Amino acid sequence: MYLLIAIILSLVLGYLLSWFGPFIGALLAFGIIVGCLFRGLYLLNDIHKRLSKALPKEDKVQMAYKQYLDERQ
Repeated sequence: MYLLIAIILSLVLGYLLSWFGPFIGALLAFGIIVGCLFRGLYLLNDIHKRLSKALPKEDKVQMAYKQYLDERQ
């Protein structure tokens, strides 16, 4: 359902941008695309920060203990 709404809104936005002429329409479209890309990068960075807090990296002692247990088996 959301995909259909996004397609319809994109068609309407493309039609409205064509009214402004090629230069202004292209400039606005470029701004929208770059803004979406930056927002996506910001969200990916936020997800990375949250996951790195939830799953801390193993320290040397934990790695050595894990290796010791693997060698014992």
